[in-house]
Formats: sequence, C-alpha cells, structure tokens
Amino acid sequence: MSFVKKVSICGTVSAALASITAATSVLASSTLNGAGASFPAPFYQAAFASAAGKGIRVNYQSVGSGAGVRQFVAGTVDFGATDEPIKPAEAAKVKRGVVQFPAVGGTIAIAYNNPGCKGLKLSQKQAVDVFLGKIKAWEQLKCGKGKINVVHRSDGSGTTFAFTNSLSAFSPEWKRKVGEGKSVKWPLGVGGKGNEGVAGILSNTPGSIGYVNQAYVRGKLKAAALQNKAGRYVLPSVKSGAAALNNIRLDGNLAGEDPNPAGAESYPISTLTWILAYQSGNGARAAGIRKAMNHLLGPAQSRADDLGYVPLRGSVLNAARKAVGRIGS
Repeated sequence: MSFVKKVSICGTVSAALASITAATSVLASSTLNGAGASFPAPFYQAAFASAAGKGIRVNYQSVGSGAGVRQFVAGTVDFGATDEPIKPAEAAKVKRGVVQFPAVGGTIAIAYNNPGCKGLKLSQKQAVDVFLGKIKAWEQLKCGKGKINVVHRSDGSGTTFAFTNSLSAFSPEWKRKVGEGKSVKWPLGVGGKGNEGVAGILSNTPGSIGYVNQAYVRGKLKAAALQNKAGRYVLPSVKSGAAALNNIRLDGNLAGEDPNPAGAESYPISTLTWILAYQSGNGARAAGIRKAMNHLLGPAQSRADDLGYVPLRGSVLNAARKAVGRIGS
C-alpha cells in the first residue's frame, strides 16, 4: 500500500470519527434533563418514553421533590418537578424566572402489607394515631394481628408534604406535634428513599403500613379506604382523586391545594404535582422543552389513568398549556 493511500485511508477514518463524535455531541445536547418528584415518576417516564419516536428525548431522574427544587434553583437541569409548589423565597433565587404549572394529579394511598387484614378502613383519627404511634397493633384496628410497622419517607418529599398537610387538616394534635412539610420529625417508623423505596420496604415487611402514590400500590400492597370530610370511606382511585381535585382553586402561580376536600366521592389525600421550567435562558433548547411539555399535557394525559394518576381536565389543563408558552429562549 502506498504512503498516499495510507494517508487517504487515515484521513477518511479520521473524518468519519469526527462525524460520529459530532453526531453524538448533537444527540447528547438535544436530550433534556429533568429531576425531582418520585410521586409522578412512573407517569413522566412513560410519557417521555412514548415521545421518543417524535424526536423528544428526556432523561428524568426520580430524586424527590426537595432535591428536584434544589437542582432547579441551582440551574443544573432543564426542568424540575415537585409535589409542593415552589416557595417564593426559592423562586426569588432563580434569576431566569420560573414557569410553574401542574402536570398531572394523583392520590396518596395509605398502603399496607398484612395478608390477615382485608379491606382496611381508617377514620381520619385512626390514620393520624397510626402515624403518631398511638395505635401500635393491628388488633386495635380490628384487622389482622401483630405489631404495626410504620414506614415513611427519609428524603425531602412533596409526597410527604401533601400527606402531612392532610394529617394536619385531620388533627390539631398532629399539626401541633409534627406539622407539615417536605421533611418532618417522625414520631416513629423506618424511612425509605422515594416512593420506590417506601413501596419496597412495605413489600418486604409483613405487618407494615406507610404512604405512597396510588401508582405504587401493587403486589402484596393494598390501599386502605380512608374516611373523607363527608364521613364516607373512600379508596384512592382516578374517580375519587378527580372528585377531590375539582375542589382545588389555583392562584396566579398555578399553585393550589385542599388537604381535606369536601364531597361525598372525594378521596381526602389528593394532590397535583408541578413542573418547574425557566422563563428565559433556555437558548436553542427552548423549543424542545416546550415540545416535551406540550406532549406531557397533550397525548400523555390520555394514559394517566392507566398508570394510576388523575389526568388534568378543563381550566386547570388550559392554564397549564398556556404557561408552557411562557418558556422562552
């Protein structure tokens, strides 16, 4: 082989490698990165997977609402996700501006693993007393036998905020002793990271009880019917969650909550979950972010109920779609 041919082949290989490297770089740069709430993670991951065929590539990390908000404020992600609306003090740190909108709804189940307890019904007082440690045995609930093992979140969590916010609405004692927040000082129990972690501990611990998004109630886990404000015992479901979420009125930042909603059909621990995007500073990625979020608020909503979530409807959905238009370059 001549020197000229060797140089030609080497040049061709180098050019090809450069082309592959450039293409890989473009592909990587076109993948959006999001992080936050574990509560909606199965919905987000399924929604973004279904969007891949449309050229929408999203890497969503289920790290919990607290970590998601911190990463969003630090500017290390393209978008954040949280089950508790961003606080004004946190939003003030985001110089690029915050576009916040609800993405889907859901119910927080009190899930338990006790084969000897079928069809558990909890009054609001009983639910509080279990997590305060005042009810220690299944016999006290007249459902099964043995010690009750409480499981809660160990990380900062919007699921925890929504759950403890409802317990505070149910009970002045809970509000006084524990209160509500992404992280609280639990009176007892063992902690798991993310909804996934809590569900895992519950599944592996007979006699356990804890709180998770309804979507994580499967296998050995069952959901308790919880007494609502109207006095009825209601299971978490798409229907009971939708009835509850219809009571929520959103403010100018599209934030809103009702920790103990009215209505005979309402499941009492129901919540929206939010996406946090930047109003500016997105550059060439702005169009991709809008496309991804419009998919989340468009075709993906039709799959929400199949995954155990409550799809957005009416004025809430319209307001969310309008907010996406504020995501600029």
